[in-house]
Amino acid sequence: MSPENKTRLNLLRSAPLNKWIALSEDESHIIAVGETYSEVSERSDLAGVSDPVILKTPPQWAPLSV
Repeated sequence: MSPENKTRLNLLRSAPLNKWIALSEDESHIIAVGETYSEVSERSDLAGVSDPVILKTPPQWAPLSV
């Protein structure tokens, strides 16, 4: 796994479960967390991030098998 993918995986695993989150453009850190897409989008704008990666985290992470 590349260093970028490891960083992204650790970041996602540290995110609150069952929430909308916004990641920075380079996906290196979480810039906003909220209950709705709209809330996270607005908080991203207020943080000055114009092109965030917005996604919903699952209620529970499935175990990885490699």
